Amino acid sequence: MVATAPSHQRVFLPILILLIALAWVTLLVWSVFPGGPPMDHTAAALPHNAPGDVRAAIALLFVAGWTVMTIAMMLPTSLPLIFLFRRVVDHRMDGALLLALLLVGYLLVWVGFGMLAYLADMGLHELVEHRGWLRGSTWVLGVAPLLLAGIYQFTPLKMICLKKCRSPLGFVTSHWHGRRPTVETLRLGLDHGLFCVGCCWSLMLVLFAVGMGQLAWMLVLAIVMAVEKNVPWGRRLTAPLGFTLIGLGLALGISEVIHA
Repeated sequence: MVATAPSHQRVFLPILILLIALAWVTLLVWSVFPGGPPMDHTAAALPHNAPGDVRAAIALLFVAGWTVMTIAMMLPTSLPLIFLFRRVVDHRMDGALLLALLLVGYLLVWVGFGMLAYLADMGLHELVEHRGWLRGSTWVLGVAPLLLAGIYQFTPLKMICLKKCRSPLGFVTSHWHGRRPTVETLRLGLDHGLFCVGCCWSLMLVLFAVGMGQLAWMLVLAIVMAVEKNVPWGRRLTAPLGFTLIGLGLALGISEVIHA
């Protein structure tokens, strides 16, 4: 069923902008007030004998915080694809539903990645707790994400995912045929989320090194990822960014070794 100029055309952009703005405001509040969700290593550093319900509650708070952070940082990087798909479904009565499904599929992938990163962080802290010789070398947990992110900038997988993310038209035309609208839209959101994670996962892990509550780092990384994915000359940023991250990781590691 189709119609001309449905109302969702007029409200979609303001709602999307408001959603992103609210996410950034929430992150700002959490960075100022210590009572916010544990966006740092608080949950992962809990004692191994902490009650299960406490661990579960803090894990849920982390997922909520990660979701807000994803909306603030990653959703803006996918605006070209979102706006393109909006034009494709503008004439449809179910256009609002399809746009919502696109965002849900995209965010589900990033939330899933956040949960995996959280579990990995917990595993690392468990390893440190049970291996006494590691307790004096916890600085490695800060250096490793920087080096990993820098090296990943030069990998073929990074290039493939970045190329996909920089081609929203090809991505939409290869996924959307209109025969099964809801299924195709959800698949479009999920697949785009997978390629977006493949492009930016290592940069998001840098936040585990610098602190998940560091709003300045969040803003810098969000801008860098948006430029790399969407600006015509953004592809030129990939290698300098990789060298910068490797340099920061090596400088931090050398500094820690010298002052050990």
